[in-house]
Amino acid sequence: MTHRFADIAFTDAVKAAQTRYGTRGQVERMAQHGGPNDRLGAREIEFIAARDSFYLATVSETGWPHLQHRGGPAGFLKAVDAQTLAFADFGGNRQFVSVGNATRNDRVALFLMDYANRRRLKLLGHLAMVDYADAPPALAAQVALPGYAAQIERLAMIRVEAFDWNCPQHITPRYTAAEWRGAIQPLHDRIAALEHELADLRGTATAQ
Repeated sequence: MTHRFADIAFTDAVKAAQTRYGTRGQVERMAQHGGPNDRLGAREIEFIAARDSFYLATVSETGWPHLQHRGGPAGFLKAVDAQTLAFADFGGNRQFVSVGNATRNDRVALFLMDYANRRRLKLLGHLAMVDYADAPPALAAQVALPGYAAQIERLAMIRVEAFDWNCPQHITPRYTAAEWRGAIQPLHDRIAALEHELADLRGTATAQ
């Protein structure tokens, strides 16, 4: 059983670089025993459901890569099944680079970051974009985001080929406003409790 991500990413040129820098044996062991990493499991699906953004890389017909940010409410990227992702594609800068690239080369890479916990997940797959009005009703309903103000223009579907988890090395922890609020709320609660106790003590002292 081989590692599907390694099968795709470790081209002859990559293998030559690994040999040159002395890591070929190490990554070969990973490729032989670390897979298959071609179907999303519970760990991946849970991680994806918690993300409120990711980076999407496409390739133009002239061979140039293009990297774009996609964001929305946490969970807007849906794991439809173990090999399919879908998300609502909102109106953006009107350049349509990713949309156009996918019509000529449907290969994509996704990079999902959890900065607070220093985790990252890479996925490779094939992207198809359809106008939201033309999407299968059941799938359109699944990616719909009631209460979110952005207008959905397209539905993006990604057939997952492979994924790989990266180590946390060199990831600088960063936190969203919501994460900060959750972290410091116990401090606010404790301060409020202490202020209440202090007020009671002052009231008792005054009464005496």
